[in-house]
Amino acid sequence: MIRIENLSVSFGDTAAVKNVTLELRDGEILGLVGESGCGKSVTALTLMGLCAREARMESGRICFDQEVLAEAGKPRDEALYRAYQGARMAMVFQEPMTSLNPTQRVGRQVEEVLKLHTKLNAQSRRQKVLETFEEVGLRETERVYQSFPHQLSGGMRQRVMIAMAVILRPRLLVADEPTTALDVTVQGQIVSLLQEINRRQDNAMLFITHDLDLARRLCHRIAVMKDGCVVEQGETGQIFTAPAQAYTRKLIEAAPSRMRQREIPSSGAAPQTPVVEVKNLSVFYQEGSNSLFSRGRRRAAVQGADFTVYQGESLGLVGESGCGKTSLSKALLGMNRMIEGQIIHHTVRPQMIFQDPYSSLNPAKTVGWLLQEPLRARGALDPGLAMTKGDMEAAAYEMLLRVGLEEQYFHRKPSQLSGGQRQRVSIAQALITQPGFLVADEPVSALDVTIQAQIMELLQKLRQEMKLSCLFISHDIHVVYQMCDRIMVMREGRIIETGRRSEIFRSPKEAYTRQLLCGS
Repeated sequence: MIRIENLSVSFGDTAAVKNVTLELRDGEILGLVGESGCGKSVTALTLMGLCAREARMESGRICFDQEVLAEAGKPRDEALYRAYQGARMAMVFQEPMTSLNPTQRVGRQVEEVLKLHTKLNAQSRRQKVLETFEEVGLRETERVYQSFPHQLSGGMRQRVMIAMAVILRPRLLVADEPTTALDVTVQGQIVSLLQEINRRQDNAMLFITHDLDLARRLCHRIAVMKDGCVVEQGETGQIFTAPAQAYTRKLIEAAPSRMRQREIPSSGAAPQTPVVEVKNLSVFYQEGSNSLFSRGRRRAAVQGADFTVYQGESLGLVGESGCGKTSLSKALLGMNRMIEGQIIHHTVRPQMIFQDPYSSLNPAKTVGWLLQEPLRARGALDPGLAMTKGDMEAAAYEMLLRVGLEEQYFHRKPSQLSGGQRQRVSIAQALITQPGFLVADEPVSALDVTIQAQIMELLQKLRQEMKLSCLFISHDIHVVYQMCDRIMVMREGRIIETGRRSEIFRSPKEAYTRQLLCGS
């Protein structure tokens, strides 16, 4: 059904895709895997007719059922692509927060697809949207329909994007990291949904992911990309059992599921000095508030949390998307003051590494400016800690090198960095003021497996060098296993189990914890 022939795409003097040839047959799911910046998304966007104007198709052509959609040397036929986009081919994008309109309720945004491509009346459109929300694992569908994107968790926003793409059951579905922000149980639901749609409609799917375990479970064939080229492709079983290329073997070995089998030594004896104490903490937010001045119903995101983070310890917090992990972390750092209970800090300047560095870093500023901003803010709050311009610049350069980036990145902006590089900048920004306590909120969830391994190694190294205490939040229990001394399991706003890493993995007490372990 789909044939990409000898495709090369460049941006100015930079070749992003080089001589890529791929085929998708009716009913087939093709996995496209590789490191960040290898050309996966550019290939998919070119196929969909969504690549940026400055992208130049140097060679090749793209065919859909023998119809030539794009060909090198010819201008893109916008009218032809409009006839295909949405109805016959659809895409799930990687970052839902930047793909959804922040000023419109998500139900209306999904319904817009039906308004454009069907003759359903308003009541039928609404019902279809609610049914699709339920299919992709969203609970309280009426509430989700009325919510704005910022009122949903990262995983819930991702599921809304999937619902928008699959609601018309297109013949081709391009999924660019569609389960990046989802926990293992919901990820399983989404995989089952995509498999069901694939079987029922006999559609083709190009599935882009850095999660090799997910690719193995879902895809019929795998294509591996490196530096813009397809270096290996074949049947899924063959790729995983007998990879021909060393690079493919490297990707497979870097997968967190493999890491789980390695026994990583913990930090030693149980620490005794508390850094943060949380006592009977409940965290709330206003539901249904449309403005700064209107008040909605108060809703509990976290209920009765009790725990302590000790000096030098990494405490893991794991649970499904929407269970309250991020709400808890924001309360710990004072970003949400609608709380009951106690939060006692025994250290100064706690900091946070956010889940999505692309939306948390100011896109208009350079890396150097971003790294110096926490130092400027600290000096404004405490004049005794104010630094000269030269000292701040020197500190920024030093921290840049410390997180593994060369000095040349000092003058670049976030848009000029890869996902892994942006996350390194976020880590540097959080650590430059020498905090005693760090909250890492899904710091590796959007990264491919090799970059994920590098960032995890970097965080472990910096934690030991700087004697950091850390609350490490993730929906991936294998990542938490690598990073943490103790693990807390959270479900529906409550901490249901806490224990040493080895205890949680070897003899979990709660059925839900066992479900997380089995689902991963």
